Amino acid sequence: MREKTIEKKLVQAVKNEGGMCPKLVSPGTDGMPDRMVLLPEARIGFVEVKAPGAKPRPLQERRHEQLRELGFQVSVLDDPEQIPGIIEEILNV
Repeated sequence: MREKTIEKKLVQAVKNEGGMCPKLVSPGTDGMPDRMVLLPEARIGFVEVKAPGAKPRPLQERRHEQLRELGFQVSVLDDPEQIPGIIEEILNV
């Protein structure tokens, strides 16, 4: 399965929960996650979407750690079956 297909499934699942899942574009700040997940009741998380079995680059891992240190949920998604769990984690932050 391609990364783009997994990303589309994430966006649709977040919409089904009443949220938004904008593409995160951050000029000048490389390594930011691909998607910001905005769910009801001000729940926010970040998702790095990868092809099955692919891992984040070292810069991406450092950026993810910075976001986690700020208290945000950051997930790496490489299988559509992870999507419900990721959404649940963000809702329970």
